[in-house]
Amino acid sequence: MRTTEVDFQGRLPVDGYGPGGFRVAGAVHRGPLGLVPAGVLSWQGLPDLAPFRERAAEFDVLLVGTGERMVAPPEGFARERAAVEAAGAGVEFMSTPSACRTYNVLLAEGRRVAAALMPV
Repeated sequence: MRTTEVDFQGRLPVDGYGPGGFRVAGAVHRGPLGLVPAGVLSWQGLPDLAPFRERAAEFDVLLVGTGERMVAPPEGFARERAAVEAAGAGVEFMSTPSACRTYNVLLAEGRRVAAALMPV
């Protein structure tokens, strides 16, 4: 079987996730994690999407990972989501494992994607 290394074109894929954190491009990050085309973003967690709204011109879709399972959005999330969408980016809400996998696939396809990930 022939395998081909994925070229993320300088973008940072999610290498792994586990209890309380993530590994991105070999570096460990604890707590909520924001990823935008420019790299890792400081983010405090849901429902605050302001750091992504400010950078919405850099990506087409924001994947929001809610933790181990998809859960109901917290109060205030609908307003934050609407603000990001008004700035020009779509917002998709899913479990963090699904968001990490989807993020990496979209990166590999060269798509303009960002992720707001709550730890599992």
